[in-house]
Amino acid sequence: MTVETLQVPAYRTFPVRVARVQRLSPSFLRVTFTGPEMDAFASNGFDQRIKVMLPLPGRGTLDCPAGDDWYGAWRALPPERRMPIRTYTIRALRTEVGEVDVDFVLHGATGPASAWAERAGVGDEVVLVAPNASFPGPTGGFEWHPPADASCLLLAGDETAVPAICAIVESLPGGQHARVLLEVPTAADALDVAAPSGVRISWLPRWPADGTAAAPRGQLLAAAVAETVHELGDLLAPSPVVELSDVDVDAEILWEIPAVDAAPTASSGVYAWLAGEAGVVKGLRRHLVQEVGIDRRSVAFMGYWREGRGSD
Repeated sequence: MTVETLQVPAYRTFPVRVARVQRLSPSFLRVTFTGPEMDAFASNGFDQRIKVMLPLPGRGTLDCPAGDDWYGAWRALPPERRMPIRTYTIRALRTEVGEVDVDFVLHGATGPASAWAERAGVGDEVVLVAPNASFPGPTGGFEWHPPADASCLLLAGDETAVPAICAIVESLPGGQHARVLLEVPTAADALDVAAPSGVRISWLPRWPADGTAAAPRGQLLAAAVAETVHELGDLLAPSPVVELSDVDVDAEILWEIPAVDAAPTASSGVYAWLAGEAGVVKGLRRHLVQEVGIDRRSVAFMGYWREGRGSD
């Protein structure tokens, strides 16, 4: 690696403003950002993660860290001057017109990102931390790496994974066999997705249309994953059942991604990508790997958030 390479950060800050706000459903809001430096903004994967640095009351983005070591500069600030940071997925990037779409899940003023999104308006300023197009190497920040010969794809998650999964689905080639399971708050949160032929999407609303009690978080998703795995039957290529090490999702991050070069290269069966609330994802991990016996090299598990915890 050259000295020049070391001097180019893989991620950098992008001052942006809101260009448009579109309410997609009761729980989803699409915010389109634009800025003067968007030609340097890169997205290397369909589930590309970025950071959104939110303005502080009375100070806006005045305390945005500058320089290549944005995180070190942010940590060096007094706590009351640190702009809140949350992780989101790029829904769409249009560098030719200098725009990026980010879909926010709305849940009232229970967190800084949802509270900001609820009142977002054209011209509002935030700062995005995203891959730097000038960086010559891989920047990471995305986990969608299915083997080319996977006979079927299984994507499952809650509302926090919907933007990433929708972006992945719209990138799939026609004829790719894929099952998509999305647990959302209400039936009205089922979004229009440009899914190619071969993709079957199931929306799983926790709140029934008849107004009866909501299903517990993750219950519908777990049942749908179990049913789908049963339906796939012969497409699966089970491996010997293994004992998984326990992950304390209240103290650790549940994030288990198969290495790209470790993915099976033949008879790979089903490749699964699952994300959402960490406790729910942990249960799905146990079912697929430990109970069903799917090869761990064919499953990606990501605990995007933990119920009851507000930090990023």
